[in-house]
Order: sequence, then structure tokens, then C-alpha cells
Amino acid sequence: MLDANWPDSWRGAFRIEMRAEAIGLAWRGWPVLPGAEPAAITAEGDDLTWRRPVPAQDNWRELTEAHPHDVATWFGDDTHSLLVATGTVLDAIEVDDELGKAAARLLRASGHPAPIVAMPNGRWLFLTTAAASIPRELAEQASIQWHGANDYIPLPPSPFQHGVVHWRVKPEVWGWQLPEAAEVHDVLVRALAGDQAAAPVARLTTAA
Repeated sequence: MLDANWPDSWRGAFRIEMRAEAIGLAWRGWPVLPGAEPAAITAEGDDLTWRRPVPAQDNWRELTEAHPHDVATWFGDDTHSLLVATGTVLDAIEVDDELGKAAARLLRASGHPAPIVAMPNGRWLFLTTAAASIPRELAEQASIQWHGANDYIPLPPSPFQHGVVHWRVKPEVWGWQLPEAAEVHDVLVRALAGDQAAAPVARLTTAA
């Protein structure tokens, strides 16, 4: 969440950066959504101190094909979190940072690391092409979450309580290409099993 003590100039600059990122992703065909700030999210009956954002609008599924000009208006005056819908252009596999680091090493050894997002709660998101399913070895792990159809993920530079989402591996470093989901799934399965050998070279596809 943006610090209330930040000078207005800092808040303004952050808002401009958020808007620029949202518009840039929208022009590349990514289904961008405005997310509510964490301060607006509440949950009863638990003691969680960290919340992830949810879409700012209930009809978010109807917004996934919005024109970049519409996206620009969403990130105009208000500071939202930046979300992207999953299941069409891209999917994401969410893991803890320990498994994330192991899988990132294997992907790096292949010469084609996937775009990776790190969240303030120690969770990592590996972005891939959209998939119909994930391997049983991943689906059975309570600590692993597949973000596919009818779901969404936060992207940098979304402000959260206790931190800001950031890229571990930026998509532009790899020409805005997403690795095939099956290739990243295979690497995650191998990392889960403790395999430290170099992963095969991933096949890449254009995301936009």
C-alpha cells in the first residue's frame, strides 16, 4: 500500500509509473485489470496481516478485452494495483520462494528463463503460455497454485501492504516471449524433486 506519509510528488510519480505499465501491457495484448488497494480488502475470522489485491470492479471478466485507451482511464486519478487476467494470453504458476529459486536456476541454465514475478509475501509467479492443465505432481502440492482460466495475478509495480511487487526476470529481457507452459511445468516438477541438472532449452512463443 502506498505510504500515507509519502510526499504528493512521490505518489504522483508512482501513479504515472503504474499507468504507463498498465498501458504498455494492454498494447501488447495482455488483459490488464485495475485492482483494489489492499487497504480496501477485509476478511473476517482470520488474523492475516498481508492481503493481495482483488479486481476493483465486480464485472472484471467483461473488462479483459478493453482497449488500451480504456485502460488508461482506469489508472488516471486513482492509484490501483495492476492485475492481469490469466487463462487466455498467459497463465501463472505460484510457488514459494525456495522452490522458485530452484526452478529459476534450472531455467537460467537452459538459457531461456521465464518471466518471473516476486510478491512481498515470499511467493513467486512463473508466467507461461495458457495451458489446459498442470502436472499431477504440481496440482497435489498445497503450496503451489495454478492461475489459469477465470483467475488473475498482480504485476509490478503494484503496491501492497509491506512491500511492492517486482520482477525477478522482466519479460522485455526475453523479447516479450512466454515459454511454453509444459516446459516450465516440467522444470518446476524437477525442482520439486530436487533435480539440479540443467533444464532443456525451452520453446518460446510470442505473447503479443
